[in-house]
Amino acid sequence: MSRFWSQVVRDLTPYVPGEQPKIANLIKLNTNEHPFPPSPRVLDAIRNELGEDGARLRLYPDPNADLLKQAIAKRYAVDSSKVFVGNGSDEVLAHIFMALLKHDAPILFPDITYSFYPVYCGLYGVEYRAIPLAEDFSLNPADYRGQQGQNGKIGGIIFPNPNAPTGRLLPLAAIEQIVCANPDCVVVVDEAYVDFGGDTAIPLTERYDNLLVVHTLSKSRSLAGLRVGYAIGHPALIEALERVKNSFNSYPLDRLAIVGAVAAIEDEAHFQQCCHAVIATREALTAKLEELGFTVLPSAANFIFARHPQHDAAELAKALREKNIIVRHFKQARIDQFLRITIGTDSECATLVDALRALIG
Repeated sequence: MSRFWSQVVRDLTPYVPGEQPKIANLIKLNTNEHPFPPSPRVLDAIRNELGEDGARLRLYPDPNADLLKQAIAKRYAVDSSKVFVGNGSDEVLAHIFMALLKHDAPILFPDITYSFYPVYCGLYGVEYRAIPLAEDFSLNPADYRGQQGQNGKIGGIIFPNPNAPTGRLLPLAAIEQIVCANPDCVVVVDEAYVDFGGDTAIPLTERYDNLLVVHTLSKSRSLAGLRVGYAIGHPALIEALERVKNSFNSYPLDRLAIVGAVAAIEDEAHFQQCCHAVIATREALTAKLEELGFTVLPSAANFIFARHPQHDAAELAKALREKNIIVRHFKQARIDQFLRITIGTDSECATLVDALRALIG
């Protein structure tokens, strides 16, 4: 701590990302990265943008990233005025908290959810209320009917779908119930993992001006290292995000990120093939873990959330690490006996199962 720190910095509890260790021969199943490389078109697009001498890198990128916005709009059959892009979905979410969720009433999100949400609230001074998930970790739309905030008002609602870290999916009909029940506040659906087993709520943005849907290319498009995210919603919501973005960083996406993201979005066949492969591996891994006595929550993501009734989760995570296998363990109440396991390749998952079988006996 320094005497030069502002009070805001002193009061912050920063987000802790998943570990990125530099260990040889590591099986890394802790940060929900895609097990397969991105579309070959991504590399071609980046090479083409660089050219022979990389001279384009001396020039600023398009501040509006119009090429990318148009590709996203075409992919989801919406107008490009409904698209906002940013440097990863975390930056998009940060702008959302400032532009659309900072009001004189608390926002609502689940008690077990993406742990960046309360961090943003601390950074921007946003009051919030964590709504408990059900015993089976499902989200009940009736808990978000609006009469819970100051003077019966709420400042907004945000939740991942599928939820993180549980992987549980909320059907579109339930999302629509929440949106309809809260016409006077923004409902943000964070769909980082939806491509692995859910239906996107993006079509609902055509009917509801208070719905904003957030996506990332880090997961299903295998581009965690490129940092590209986007939001789709009513043009008035997008304008608010643009105003914040242009008051903070007018060039959030670099030239290589823009063309690489466009190439990834346009290669639908590669995208579908890789998603189906992850889903198949997830179902196979789930079955194997259940055979070992694990309880595995239903997952529509590229990870599973599992616990063993006779073995401490922290001890299992530690023992796996000694075998050069890393999974994610959360110390949070209610979920401290669960492990979040990213879906790796078939070979990686087989090695994980063998290790767990040896540990459990």
